[in-house]
Amino acid sequence: MARLLGTLRSSQPVARFQRSCGLFPAGEEGGGSGDPADGLRERGARNGAGALRCPAGSGRAVPGPQDCTQKYIVKNYFYYYLFKFSAALGEEIFYITFLPFTYWNIDHSVSRRMIIVWSIVMYIGQVSKDILKWPRPLSPPVVKLEMRTNAEYGMPSTHAMAATAISFSFFIATMNQYKYPFELGLAAAFVFSTLVCLSRLYTGMHTVLDVIGGALISAGLLVLLYPAWDTIDHLLLTSPFCPLLSIAVPLVLCYNYPKLDYYSLTRGDTTTILGAAAGATVGFWLNNQYSASAYTSQSVQPGFALITSAMVFVLARFLVGILVVLLTRWAMKSLVLGVLGYRYKFPLGDVAARRRREVEVPYKFVTYSCVGFTATVVVPLLHGLLGLL
Repeated sequence: MARLLGTLRSSQPVARFQRSCGLFPAGEEGGGSGDPADGLRERGARNGAGALRCPAGSGRAVPGPQDCTQKYIVKNYFYYYLFKFSAALGEEIFYITFLPFTYWNIDHSVSRRMIIVWSIVMYIGQVSKDILKWPRPLSPPVVKLEMRTNAEYGMPSTHAMAATAISFSFFIATMNQYKYPFELGLAAAFVFSTLVCLSRLYTGMHTVLDVIGGALISAGLLVLLYPAWDTIDHLLLTSPFCPLLSIAVPLVLCYNYPKLDYYSLTRGDTTTILGAAAGATVGFWLNNQYSASAYTSQSVQPGFALITSAMVFVLARFLVGILVVLLTRWAMKSLVLGVLGYRYKFPLGDVAARRRREVEVPYKFVTYSCVGFTATVVVPLLHGLLGLL
């Protein structure tokens, strides 16, 4: 068992998967690759990221693409674009579009469950990375297609966790509310999560064990949370303490995030997720208290109907909503950063200052809590004014 786990944790299976999909380092077109030396693995373990072999100071974040790029050869562009797209399904661009879309066009209860599960799963995954401190795959032999998260630790894969949580929570939440073949829904959830998991191997960002571990942890959390779904949902909608706890608890967790050995994006990303979930949760409660009758799940069920008029409404709701959400995100980023810059006396272009905890946490949390609140309260009100409900 130990030998199997060691193999799954090594870089070689990742490199072989990349070669089998037609992705090679520049200068290695034959497809072969040797095992990395033990010394290289030790060095990767020290820096926590399995970083590229390029000039970088010890203890610092891995340089961005402009500082350290890796040339590679793509021989199969179908897999290249498939897995690049699949990897994007675990990024902010997907969360900020799909999760609001389900709230505006499918079902409120489904959206609430997905957001709560997503935030819990992602927090546990991000914290686990900085506690376990397992390195990412080494390059070489692995080709790294992403640099943004290369300074983070690898275990577990939060892309795998999020994909498993979102796809299967969506499936579980809808299978008893809408009529569709059970096998089709299960297959769709499995394919979605599998594509995202495989994309983390193709992009060279995780070992096989990272991906399997992330998917299993997420599945286990889903099993634990499912019996309490209705209870949690009821409390979120009716408890008078919901708004206070929805803000206070995530904020405390963000400020008490595990101390980082060197700067990485994990704390900022975690704060973004918890902030968005906090704002959305306050919005859920407020809608239930004051405006539930104006925007109910029944009013958006035509989103499933494949008729022209319904699809026009779905598209209009989404375009109006996402425009308002993106404008809110842009405005709050500028406003909050300006206030923090004035408070802590740093210029807005000072990247190092933005990485300080007293700046990063409120900057991310306030910005994305406003995004979550806007998506669940302001946008539905605007839909009503425009006659899009």
